[in-house]
Amino acid sequence: MMNHLDQIFARIDACTLDVIQLQTELTARVALGPENGGTGEHEKIAYVKTLLKELNPTVIEEFHAIDSRVPAGYRPNLVARWGEASEAPAVWILSHADIVPPGDPNLWQSDPYKVVIEEDRVIGRGVEDNQHGIVSSYLALKAVLEADTPLARQVGLAIVADEETGSEYGLVPLLAQRSDLFKKSDWIVVPDAGNETGTMIEVAEKSMLWLKLTVTGKQTHASTPHRGNNSLYGAARLITAFDKIKSRFGKKDQLFSPPVSTFECTKIEANVPNVNTVPGRQVFYMDCRILPVYEVETVIGAIGDLAAKVAQELDLKVDIQVVQRQDATEATPVDAPVVKALERAVLRVTGREARPMGIGGGTFAAFFRRAGYPAAVWSTAPHTAHQPNESCPIPDILSDAKVFACLFVEE
Repeated sequence: MMNHLDQIFARIDACTLDVIQLQTELTARVALGPENGGTGEHEKIAYVKTLLKELNPTVIEEFHAIDSRVPAGYRPNLVARWGEASEAPAVWILSHADIVPPGDPNLWQSDPYKVVIEEDRVIGRGVEDNQHGIVSSYLALKAVLEADTPLARQVGLAIVADEETGSEYGLVPLLAQRSDLFKKSDWIVVPDAGNETGTMIEVAEKSMLWLKLTVTGKQTHASTPHRGNNSLYGAARLITAFDKIKSRFGKKDQLFSPPVSTFECTKIEANVPNVNTVPGRQVFYMDCRILPVYEVETVIGAIGDLAAKVAQELDLKVDIQVVQRQDATEATPVDAPVVKALERAVLRVTGREARPMGIGGGTFAAFFRRAGYPAAVWSTAPHTAHQPNESCPIPDILSDAKVFACLFVEE
C-alpha cells in the first residue's frame, strides 16, 4: 500500500495546472442563490457533472429541489459513487456549489469571478469556500483511479446547493428524500472548515442565530431633532448595550475556537437618502454563535428583554425577527471511525497530529449529526472565506487531495 500511495501522491503533486484550470472554470460559473441575487448553481453543477462522468462512476444521480424563484424551477444536487454498495462503511466527501456575493467590488484587487494567481495562491470568489473541497476530492479520486489502485471501500462524492443560505434546497431535502444513500457507519467528511495546518477535525458546532432588529422612531428634519426620535441613535444605543449579552452568556468551552459564544452586529440597512433628515426607522442584523451549554430560546429572551429596556428608555419601538436559526446538535464522538481515519491520514500526509475541535461557523455537517450520522468537517483552510480577495493556496489543495486519497484506499 505504501508503494500505491507514493504513486498516487506523485500524480497529485503533478496537478498544479489542473488546480488552476479547475478553479478558473468553477469560479467563472457563478453559483449564487436567489437570496443573493443569483439564479442558482446549475451551470457549476453541470460542469462538475461532466468531470465526474469522465471518472466512470458506478452511479451518478442528480436530485432536484423545487425552487420557483430560479429560472430552472429547481436547485440541483449531484451525487456520484464508485464501487459497489455493501454493508462495509463507505467514505463520502460532501462539498457545496453555492457561494456568497463578492461584497464591495472596490475591496477586490481583481474581478472576483476571474481567477488570479499570485505566487502559489488562487484568488477569486469561491476558491476556498467551497471549491477547495470540490477540487481536492475530485483530484484525489482521479489520481487513485488513474494509478489503478483498488478502492478499499465505496467512495461517494456529493456537491449540493444552498449551503450558504440554510440548505433548504440542498442537503436537507436530499437527506429527506434519499436517506438510503448513507449509512450510520459511513465515513462522512465535509471539507468546509479547518485551520491553516490541517490539524483541526471539526466534530461540534455552536448554535447559530441570525436576528433582524428594526428600531422605529419618528422621522424629522435634522435642524429640529426635538420634533422627532432618531432611530439611528436608538440602534447605536442598542448595539452598545449588547455587551451585557456577551457577559451574561460568558462561559467557555475549550473544545471550541473561539471558546466563547459570540454576538456580533453585522449588516445595517440604508435609512434615509439625505444628510439633513433624522431617520425614523433603522434596521440592523446580529449574528450569534452560541455554545451548546446555552438554550437558544434563553438567548432570544435575553436579547428581547434588553431591547425592550432600551426602547422604553428612548421611547422607541424595537421589533426582533429570527432570520435563521440552527440549534447545536449532539457532537460527533471524538473517537468516531471517521475522526480516527482522518487523524491517520493527516499524520501520514503532513506528519502533523490532528485533533477534534468545535467551531462557531455553521456547516451542513449539522444536518448529518441531527439525523444521527457522525460527520466530521475537515480541510486545510486559510480563513479567507467571505472576504474580499478570497484565496486558496495550491499546496493546500494538493495536500488535502492526498489525505482524501488515503481515506479511499486505506484498508
